[in-house]
Amino acid sequence: MSNEELQLWIEQVSLNSFGVPFRHTASFNSRLTTTGGRYFTKSHNIEINPQQLAMYGREETEKIIKHELCHYHLHLAKRGYMHRDADFKTLLARVGGSRYCQTLPGAKARKPQPYRYKLVCITCATEYLRKRRADPGRYRCGKCSGKLKLVTLTADAGPAT
Repeated sequence: MSNEELQLWIEQVSLNSFGVPFRHTASFNSRLTTTGGRYFTKSHNIEINPQQLAMYGREETEKIIKHELCHYHLHLAKRGYMHRDADFKTLLARVGGSRYCQTLPGAKARKPQPYRYKLVCITCATEYLRKRRADPGRYRCGKCSGKLKLVTLTADAGPAT
Protein backbone atom coordinates (compact mmCIF):
# COMPACT_ATOMS: atom_id res chain seq x y z
CA MET A 1 0.00 0.00 0.00
CA SER A 2 1.33 3.44 -0.88
CA ASN A 3 1.20 6.62 1.18
CA GLU A 4 -1.47 8.00 -1.18
CA GLU A 5 -3.68 4.95 -0.58
CA LEU A 6 -3.13 5.29 3.18
CA GLN A 7 -4.10 8.97 2.99
CA LEU A 8 -7.38 8.09 1.23
CA TRP A 9 -8.06 5.28 3.68
CA ILE A 10 -7.59 7.56 6.71
CA GLU A 11 -9.77 10.25 5.13
CA GLN A 12 -12.51 7.65 4.56
CA VAL A 13 -12.27 6.25 8.12
CA SER A 14 -12.40 9.80 9.51
CA LEU A 15 -15.58 10.63 7.60
CA ASN A 16 -17.28 7.29 8.30
CA SER A 17 -16.40 6.91 11.99
CA PHE A 18 -16.10 10.52 13.16
CA GLY A 19 -18.19 12.47 10.65
CA VAL A 20 -15.37 15.01 10.31
CA PRO A 21 -12.80 15.17 7.50
CA PHE A 22 -9.08 14.50 8.03
CA ARG A 23 -7.33 17.52 6.48
CA HIS A 24 -3.67 16.80 7.14
CA THR A 25 -1.03 14.34 5.93
CA ALA A 26 -0.87 10.63 6.67
CA SER A 27 2.10 8.43 5.81
CA PHE A 28 3.82 5.18 6.62
CA ASN A 29 6.94 5.22 8.79
CA SER A 30 8.91 1.98 8.75
CA ARG A 31 11.19 3.24 11.56
CA LEU A 32 8.38 2.81 14.10
CA THR A 33 9.20 -0.34 16.04
CA THR A 34 7.27 -0.38 19.32
CA THR A 35 4.14 1.50 18.28
CA GLY A 36 1.43 1.09 15.68
CA GLY A 37 1.18 4.76 14.84
CA ARG A 38 1.60 8.27 16.13
CA TYR A 39 -0.06 11.66 15.96
CA PHE A 40 1.95 14.90 15.89
CA THR A 41 0.35 17.73 17.86
CA LYS A 42 2.27 20.50 16.07
CA SER A 43 1.75 19.45 12.44
CA HIS A 44 -1.40 17.32 13.01
CA ASN A 45 0.06 14.62 10.76
CA ILE A 46 -0.34 10.91 11.40
CA GLU A 47 2.22 8.16 10.83
CA ILE A 48 1.35 4.47 10.69
CA ASN A 49 3.69 1.50 11.12
CA PRO A 50 3.57 -0.49 7.83
CA GLN A 51 4.68 -3.66 9.65
CA GLN A 52 1.36 -3.69 11.53
CA LEU A 53 -0.49 -3.80 8.21
CA ALA A 54 1.75 -6.56 6.86
CA MET A 55 1.53 -8.73 9.98
CA TYR A 56 -2.04 -8.21 11.23
CA GLY A 57 -4.00 -6.96 8.22
CA ARG A 58 -6.42 -4.16 7.48
CA GLU A 59 -8.77 -4.76 10.41
CA GLU A 60 -6.11 -4.26 13.12
CA THR A 61 -4.55 -1.37 11.20
CA GLU A 62 -7.92 0.34 10.97
CA LYS A 63 -8.20 0.15 14.77
CA ILE A 64 -4.79 1.85 14.99
CA ILE A 65 -5.97 4.51 12.53
CA LYS A 66 -9.07 5.14 14.66
CA HIS A 67 -6.84 5.46 17.73
CA GLU A 68 -4.68 8.11 16.04
CA LEU A 69 -7.76 9.89 14.66
CA CYS A 70 -9.13 10.12 18.22
CA HIS A 71 -5.98 12.03 19.18
CA TYR A 72 -6.33 14.17 16.04
CA HIS A 73 -10.00 15.17 16.35
CA LEU A 74 -9.94 15.71 20.12
CA HIS A 75 -6.78 17.84 19.91
CA LEU A 76 -8.28 20.03 17.19
CA ALA A 77 -11.50 20.33 19.22
CA LYS A 78 -9.42 21.43 22.25
CA ARG A 79 -10.64 18.50 24.35
CA GLY A 80 -8.75 15.81 26.27
CA TYR A 81 -6.72 14.04 23.59
CA MET A 82 -4.19 12.20 25.80
CA HIS A 83 -4.45 8.52 26.69
CA ARG A 84 -5.38 9.30 30.30
CA ASP A 85 -8.24 11.68 29.43
CA ALA A 86 -11.86 10.59 29.77
CA ASP A 87 -12.76 12.25 26.43
CA PHE A 88 -10.16 10.12 24.68
CA LYS A 89 -11.24 6.87 26.32
CA THR A 90 -14.91 7.53 25.60
CA LEU A 91 -14.39 8.41 21.94
CA LEU A 92 -12.02 5.47 21.40
CA ALA A 93 -14.61 3.04 22.76
CA ARG A 94 -17.39 4.65 20.70
CA VAL A 95 -15.56 4.33 17.35
CA GLY A 96 -14.03 0.91 18.09
CA GLY A 97 -10.36 1.85 18.07
CA SER A 98 -7.70 -0.18 19.82
CA ARG A 99 -6.17 0.95 23.09
CA TYR A 100 -2.93 -0.93 22.33
CA CYS A 101 -1.50 -2.35 19.12
CA GLN A 102 -0.34 -5.92 18.63
CA THR A 103 3.30 -6.62 19.49
CA LEU A 104 5.44 -7.25 16.45
CA PRO A 105 7.58 -10.40 16.49
CA GLY A 106 11.22 -9.60 17.08
CA ALA A 107 10.46 -6.31 18.87
CA LYS A 108 13.01 -5.57 21.56
CA ALA A 109 11.76 -5.43 25.11
CA ARG A 110 12.79 -2.37 27.07
CA LYS A 111 15.24 -2.92 29.90
CA PRO A 112 14.08 -1.47 33.21
CA GLN A 113 16.09 1.58 34.25
CA PRO A 114 17.64 1.61 37.70
CA TYR A 115 16.95 4.34 40.21
CA ARG A 116 19.82 6.82 39.92
CA TYR A 117 18.62 9.63 42.19
CA LYS A 118 16.57 10.16 45.28
CA LEU A 119 14.90 13.22 46.71
CA VAL A 120 15.19 13.35 50.51
CA CYS A 121 13.02 15.53 52.71
CA ILE A 122 15.14 17.73 54.96
CA THR A 123 12.43 17.82 57.66
CA CYS A 124 11.09 14.24 57.94
CA ALA A 125 13.72 12.27 55.92
CA THR A 126 11.14 10.73 53.55
CA GLU A 127 12.86 9.41 50.41
CA TYR A 128 11.53 9.53 46.86
CA LEU A 129 13.42 7.36 44.37
CA ARG A 130 13.83 8.77 40.87
CA LYS A 131 15.11 7.34 37.60
CA ARG A 132 15.75 10.78 36.13
CA ARG A 133 17.31 13.87 37.63
CA ALA A 134 14.76 16.21 39.22
CA ASP A 135 15.04 19.80 40.37
CA PRO A 136 14.37 19.68 44.14
CA GLY A 137 13.38 23.35 44.15
CA ARG A 138 10.27 22.53 42.14
CA TYR A 139 8.92 19.94 44.59
CA ARG A 140 7.94 19.62 48.26
CA CYS A 141 7.57 16.60 50.52
CA GLY A 142 4.19 14.90 50.21
CA LYS A 143 4.01 14.18 53.93
CA CYS A 144 5.15 17.37 55.63
CA SER A 145 5.62 19.89 52.78
CA GLY A 146 9.30 20.20 53.72
CA LYS A 147 12.08 21.11 51.30
CA LEU A 148 13.80 18.34 49.36
CA LYS A 149 17.44 17.75 48.48
CA LEU A 150 18.73 15.66 45.57
CA VAL A 151 21.07 12.73 46.26
CA THR A 152 22.85 10.88 43.44
CA LEU A 153 22.92 7.13 43.96
CA THR A 154 25.89 5.02 42.86
CA ALA A 155 25.36 2.67 39.92
CA ASP A 156 25.03 -0.44 42.13
CA ALA A 157 23.19 1.11 45.10
CA GLY A 158 19.77 1.72 43.52
CA PRO A 159 17.24 -1.10 43.15
CA ALA A 160 16.03 -1.78 39.59
CA THR A 161 12.36 -1.87 38.71
